[in-house]
This record gives sequence, C-alpha cells and structure tokens, in this order.
Amino acid sequence: MNAIDIKNATVRYGTYHALKNFNWQVKTGEHWFILGSNGAGKTTLVKMLMGMKWPLFGAEINVLGCRFGHANLVEMRKRIAWMSPFLLKWTSPETSSMEVIISGVDATMGMLRDPEPEEISRAEKLMSEFNCLKLATHKFETLSSGEQLKVLICRALISSPELLIFDEACVHLDMKSREHLLDCINEMARRENSPTIVFITQRIEDITEVFTKGMIIKNGEILDVGLREDILTEGNLSRTFDMPLKLHKVLDNRLWATPY
Repeated sequence: MNAIDIKNATVRYGTYHALKNFNWQVKTGEHWFILGSNGAGKTTLVKMLMGMKWPLFGAEINVLGCRFGHANLVEMRKRIAWMSPFLLKWTSPETSSMEVIISGVDATMGMLRDPEPEEISRAEKLMSEFNCLKLATHKFETLSSGEQLKVLICRALISSPELLIFDEACVHLDMKSREHLLDCINEMARRENSPTIVFITQRIEDITEVFTKGMIIKNGEILDVGLREDILTEGNLSRTFDMPLKLHKVLDNRLWATPY
C-alpha cells in the first residue's frame, strides 16, 4: 500500500507554478528525504499533502488511503505529524509549551479542550527526552528558536503518527540539538513498524543513512528520484544548488558538500 500517491499535480500561485506535473509514490513504512534549495517547491508539496493547498483540476492525491475530494481531511491530519518551524506563526501568545505539545493529538496549534491526564504524562515524558521539561509552563512565544523547535518535535511525536513529516526541522537548531534530533529520527526509523517518514531539507549533511530513498526538487519539478546512493551525486547536487560542489563521506555514511 502507498502512504503517498500523487499523480499529475500542478500547483499554482497566480501565474507562478510552484509544482509542475508532479508524480510521486511512497510505500507505507518507507523513509524518504526531499532535497531542494529555497523556492524549489518543498513547502508547497507539504501543504498539498496536508490538504492546505490544492492542485489544479486533473490531479489525483491519496494520502494514507484518503483520496482528496472524497475524504475527511481533518481526520486524516490527525494521523500525520508535521514538524516545521513554519508552525510558529500559528500559535497564540498565551499558549504554553505543554498546550502546544498536547494539541498535536488533535492536529491543532493550541488546546481547544482540557487535556487528559495520560496526554499530560506522555507530553512530560517526551519533554524529558528532549531536555525541555522545564519549559512546560512557559509561554511558547517567549522561547528561543531552538527551544520552540524542541517543543514542536514533541508535538509531532505525541500522536504516534502513521506519517511523520520533518519540514526543515533542523533549521534553527545548534549542532548538539541537531545531532540529538537526527539520532532520535534514526532510532524511530529503525524500529519495527516505524511510521512512514518524509524528511525535507536543503542541507545535505542532515540526510542520514536511514533515508534509503530520496527526491531532489528544483523549480517545482523533480530533478531526480530513487535510491539515496544513486541520486546524491556531485553532478545532481551541483545542478540543484547552481554551483560546483564536492562531496565528502564521513564514518556514518553522511555526506558533506563543499564548493570548489
């Protein structure tokens, strides 16, 4: 079964085509990366997967067995965890970190009901794992960017999602926090019956070896798609970022790129 099945999707903002004739399939349980520079179409793709941006007529979108136009997208979103710094703008000034995390159960940003005791326990456990339990009662908007991202990570994990989307998750993290997040993602990906994971980034060094398949996007189109080792080449990456790049492999099979 496919967790994601996109056929003939074109997304337009006015006269600008953010995605063009997009076709992509992800099988349940697979772990994918999506790589692209700013403006490549990565965020538009996520919004389309979440039912927040619709393609032009003629496309067919299926996510977790829900065909868009025939399914309850509010219920579908509860089965998806979207971890993104772009969620920051949707929080109320009065929302606490604990409320942000527990709201992930309902796929909202902030609580619309009283939390259950077991939800509070799960949130506290996650915050302990990410060393941010002391922030539970703090107003979310008063946290640093890195602290906010830790809270959003906990929010993403609290619902035990079927599809987990990390959208530029490392962008505000310092080196230690980034490596901790990547370790947590690796551990989740290696579990039996792990969720389908899509990891979106513009940084090659964040793509760990658990992401066995990937896609490179440029100007709203798929530049290449396939196995990790086949598409992360110097030629592809140089075309992606419009500059000559040299790849270097380190011990854990992560790649680092330097200009030359």
